[in-house]
Amino acid sequence: MATPHTVAFHTLGCKLNFSETSSIRRQFEEAGYGVVPFDEFSDIYVLNTCSVTDFADRKCRYEVRKVLKQNPQAKVVIMGCYAQLKPEEIASIEGVDLVLGASEKFNILKHVESLDSIESPSKVLAGQIHEVNSFVDAFSFGDRTRSFLKVQDGCNYKCSFCTIPLARGKSRSDTIENVVSNAKKIAASGVKEIVLTGVNIGDFGNGTEVIEGLKPKKEALFIDLIQELDQIEEVERFRISSIEPNLCNEEIIDFVASSRKFMPHFHMPLQSGSNEILKLMRRRYKRELYAERVAMIKEKMPHCAIGVDVIVGFPGETDDHFHETYNFINSLDVSYLHVFTYSERPNTPAAEMTGKLDVGVRRQRNKMLRILSEKKRHHFYQGFLGDRRPVLFEGNEQKGLMYGFTDNYVKVSRSWDSSLANRIMDVELIAINEDQTYFIAPQAEKIS
Repeated sequence: MATPHTVAFHTLGCKLNFSETSSIRRQFEEAGYGVVPFDEFSDIYVLNTCSVTDFADRKCRYEVRKVLKQNPQAKVVIMGCYAQLKPEEIASIEGVDLVLGASEKFNILKHVESLDSIESPSKVLAGQIHEVNSFVDAFSFGDRTRSFLKVQDGCNYKCSFCTIPLARGKSRSDTIENVVSNAKKIAASGVKEIVLTGVNIGDFGNGTEVIEGLKPKKEALFIDLIQELDQIEEVERFRISSIEPNLCNEEIIDFVASSRKFMPHFHMPLQSGSNEILKLMRRRYKRELYAERVAMIKEKMPHCAIGVDVIVGFPGETDDHFHETYNFINSLDVSYLHVFTYSERPNTPAAEMTGKLDVGVRRQRNKMLRILSEKKRHHFYQGFLGDRRPVLFEGNEQKGLMYGFTDNYVKVSRSWDSSLANRIMDVELIAINEDQTYFIAPQAEKIS
């Protein structure tokens, strides 16, 4: 097709998707395309999809209808996890011109430019996931405060509820050298904080292996990566996006506790507080290990924030199992929860399990854990009343206010002051808003 003037992007799902969309957007910019907001008129619309929930199909169809109202002649491209899992289903959506799976999404520019302007069936490029074995680096760009840096992709775990291995393939990683190089590029743009992201970043090192006989050996581990990143003077803050509890070992916890750059903040997926359900989920730990990791973190960093992923309504989850999960999380010194309602995903073992729960029961359990999350966050915040902590303020004005996060992920607000945007300030935490969702900071002293 003739080179269009404009392209618009929209991302569904995780931080990893955001980092990849941003890198792909830069490909188009370097090729001379103008990038416009997704809710404006554009020649091409690119939707990067997610497969975590059963809303993917509905959301995808909704977005396609929306953009075609803005420009009925636009070319619509769907890529990402959902595109890999159900390419033909997506191709059947009226208005979709190109579907790109995991192996082709980073070749999007070539494929878009090969589209002709004549009406034709959707073009589908989504090969077998076992053929996807290369790592493509990516990082988000444009937000001067924070960047998501991809260091790992894919997953070798076989959790019974998860489609990620089917959508992204086996675990593979960047090299430490290239991650460091990308981190320095990000810092040179003025970004203060880098969030390391991937599917299973604690498994870092796969894909950069050497072979000794028949046994693969990792060239580097996640601890090696973060130790190297900690030496980069240009970056002021690093965060670990999420790490499996069985991979969040004492060495990593000790390192973060003594680090100059890595923030006291862990996010560890639990999924269930019942060992019976964890076994059905095919998770690689028991609740006892999770409790040990939380206790170890809080012993070494009492001020550390700990986030928890949890799934409710998994097949076979009885009232007793759910109460076991609720009581277990309530007993932990954690800071907040991300609560997911289980939904059946095709081609996963869990989808074939007996004991499926009524949707209403699932939603009620979700609500109970979200309320518990609010209580946990309130309790965590209350512990810092009167303290001073460094806050990185963001550059977005929201109704005369600006927001930021402390090193240990406490949200802080103050009146808008453009001079404080993308600055790390020393802030006294003296008052919490009525909803107890953030601190109100009347004044702050600049650190950097």
